[in-house]
Amino acid sequence: MSAGNHSFVTEFVIVGFPGLQPEFYGLASTVLFLVYFCTAVGNVVILVLFATDRDLHKPMYFVILHLVVSDILFSTTTLPKIIARYWFQAGAISFTGCFVQMYLVHYFGTVNSYILFIMALDRYVSICFPLRYPMIIKNSTIHILSTTAWIVAKAGPLMMVIRAYPLPYCDSNKIMQCYCDHIAITTLACTDRVPYSFPAFVVAMLTLLGPLVFIIFSYCSIIVAVVQIASPQGRLKTLSTCSGQLIIIALYYLPRCFIYLSSNIGIRFSTDLRIVIIMLYSLLPPMINPLIYSFKTKYVKQSLMKRFKKSTDPQKESVPAVS
Repeated sequence: MSAGNHSFVTEFVIVGFPGLQPEFYGLASTVLFLVYFCTAVGNVVILVLFATDRDLHKPMYFVILHLVVSDILFSTTTLPKIIARYWFQAGAISFTGCFVQMYLVHYFGTVNSYILFIMALDRYVSICFPLRYPMIIKNSTIHILSTTAWIVAKAGPLMMVIRAYPLPYCDSNKIMQCYCDHIAITTLACTDRVPYSFPAFVVAMLTLLGPLVFIIFSYCSIIVAVVQIASPQGRLKTLSTCSGQLIIIALYYLPRCFIYLSSNIGIRFSTDLRIVIIMLYSLLPPMINPLIYSFKTKYVKQSLMKRFKKSTDPQKESVPAVS
């Protein structure tokens, strides 16, 4: 069959977890819905704080803003369909719709990687070159870098879609995953997928490892700079300014690198376990990140406390002073 003939498959079916018994579909959909709800609420709260509190209009918080937007869009791309699959048995997705979802999944994942690179750059300059930080990292600098990240991130996922879309899909149409991604789709192609999977693997590694190399370098440099601070209190204070970012970066990169490396050195997982790991590293960070912003970043915490005090004591400022 020639490439480009995919007429045998007109739609795909999102299977989700192949080993999940029907009696647990309701539980699975409820858990996934709660994950989506918490993700949406948490990130929308951060957006509202940013929109209403000018104290947050600083370079580091603009980076967080871009990460929040990417997290919301990624979760909205992936979760509603798998929730519908388990809640309403509506797992079917059109042929083109599946490739659109695949593009968006890889696009927002790439954006996240680049935004985390910018986050590490911000902390690196702030701690290693504190006197030059205001001159190097400005709001305009972050806007330019972040806009570039959103634009450049389009290239890799678009290449993967362009190469995968014309492949012949003539056998099974069942996607053994909770959303359409490159591996899940191209595995169904009726052709040798090596010429298509290897370039995609290279793109994925460049997307992951390129920013990761700089992130590792930046935090090693930060550790060296912190060690040189004489005061123990100064060291703790300096480390606390980047602890939240380090947690976010670890949640994003460590599980992904583990999955990519294990699959290429011969470590095999059951299909369900592999999907669970992928869902954990894909969907938990967007849900957990708002908590990290709230408890590990100074001005977000202060902004939340200000709003909490206003909501719990709204009459305080309106009570006239007793003369």
